Amino acid sequence: MKPGDGAVDLGVRLTPASSLDAIDGLVADAAGVVRLKARVRAVAENNKANRALEKLIAKRLKIAKSTVTVVSGETSRSKTLRIDGDPDDLVAAIKSLV
Repeated sequence: MKPGDGAVDLGVRLTPASSLDAIDGLVADAAGVVRLKARVRAVAENNKANRALEKLIAKRLKIAKSTVTVVSGETSRSKTLRIDGDPDDLVAAIKSLV
């Protein structure tokens, strides 16, 4: 990451082993935290679902796969993604997903 670049953290509720890869809007968890709801075809073993989620988000945001990383919740359905780039551009692009 170059100086001046930033990052955005994005909360996601992931459903692995789905029939298709998709983003299904927003969902509130039991604690009231709003997360992006996503589904991937990959199974939840050996980080396959996490890698598929990173790829899905990067594709939908039209950014490089290497800029999207699962930073917490590797073994949970509730995850936090870190997306590197200009925060203003990223927030606008993320809003377009829902």
